[in-house]
Amino acid sequence: MSESLGEALPREMARVRDEVMPAYEEIGPSGAFALAFMRADLDAAARAMAEGDVVAMLRVYQSLKDYTT
Repeated sequence: MSESLGEALPREMARVRDEVMPAYEEIGPSGAFALAFMRADLDAAARAMAEGDVVAMLRVYQSLKDYTT
């Protein structure tokens, strides 16, 4: 079964917020640059969802998927 973008994007936002960001926070100042990008992408994702901007949602979804621990 395939999930919709409306289901996948919030799941990916939670993954970045709950799993990826803590790992970067643990390494201290060295992770600050990446954390700034993650926060910007999470803000962009929330904004795109609120506005119903599907193109922006797709773009930020792909960006969030690229973050790894």
